[in-house]
Amino acid sequence: MNPTVAVSEAPGLLTADGLVGLVFLIMLATTVIGGIIACNAERLVRAVAGLIVCFIGVAAIYYFLNSPFVAMMQMLIYVGAVCITIAFAIMLASPEENKKHGPAGALNGPLGLVTAGLVTFGMIGLALNTDFLALPKINNGAMEKIGIELLTTYSMVFELVSIVLLIAIIGSLVIARHGRSK
Repeated sequence: MNPTVAVSEAPGLLTADGLVGLVFLIMLATTVIGGIIACNAERLVRAVAGLIVCFIGVAAIYYFLNSPFVAMMQMLIYVGAVCITIAFAIMLASPEENKKHGPAGALNGPLGLVTAGLVTFGMIGLALNTDFLALPKINNGAMEKIGIELLTTYSMVFELVSIVLLIAIIGSLVIARHGRSK
């Protein structure tokens, strides 16, 4: 008796698995393109816009990984608070003179490219040689459980975060009141 071996084919683009992979690649591309814009923009406002696109891509990946609460917190904290704070800092800072800076160094470009390549290929090798096991769910990931934990077990941390945000708002108001000259 010859046992028949089932040959599995790669999923097509129009199958559910193929579309899931395509959506993930779109989210990944959004994150990487936003990061490239943030790192290479000559104007700070464009760099912040790239950072916002990158953070939105990361939030989409969190949502794709079945963590809607973490995705929402990514949007609220990083896009809504951090990027807006950076935008206010740019608006309140004194304008820079339009100076042309010389090249940063002969080894910065090639050295950075080699380092990025080594890290990328190291991560690819690690991903290909790792057995990814599905972990059992501890709970169903409901928002109710997270809310109860935030307001009971972790209530002090929740209050400290709100105080830090209040201090940041008061500090930006003080800076805005005195203006750019001081």
